[in-house]
Amino acid sequence: MSATAAKLLTAEEFSRRPELLDGSREELVRGKVVTMPAPGFRHGQVTVQIASILKSYVTGKRIGHVLAETGVRTERQPDTVRGPDVSFWSYKRVPKSAKIVGYPEVAADLCIEIRSPSNTLRKLQRKTTEYLQAGVRMVWIVDPKEESVTVYRLPDQGVKRSGDQVIDGEDVLPGFSCPASRFFED
Repeated sequence: MSATAAKLLTAEEFSRRPELLDGSREELVRGKVVTMPAPGFRHGQVTVQIASILKSYVTGKRIGHVLAETGVRTERQPDTVRGPDVSFWSYKRVPKSAKIVGYPEVAADLCIEIRSPSNTLRKLQRKTTEYLQAGVRMVWIVDPKEESVTVYRLPDQGVKRSGDQVIDGEDVLPGFSCPASRFFED
């Protein structure tokens, strides 16, 4: 007697799922839906603060899109769609006029994951590797408890910044710089 395998979802099918009423979040990992607890209050504060700082910068420079909790495809067949807390797509990757339903076919330029109590550093590092292998150019792992930001361009080679140490947008966000402490202001 053989067990029937659960049907794996595609990114397109996953994008059509209804939002969960309890505030929890979902990601698609190799075709399977993974549910995570709703982020807490501090997580939300830091998310909005970072998104606001980046949105203000990007709007002034007219260089791309800043989004919160938008899916990023990292694998195909079976599909994986991750949901970084904040992401940036340059107009080179996603033109200003694009009206995308679902998820872009291209990777984001920058993905930002904000560590919540349910996230381990090991899980976030695996996610970072996944983003980078999918073509994301830079990943920031933000830890509200430590008030630090670790910047990754290569897997397992993060540079941690905190306090007055500057987060530099490098060639991903040209000209952007900000003290890490600004990300944690209320």
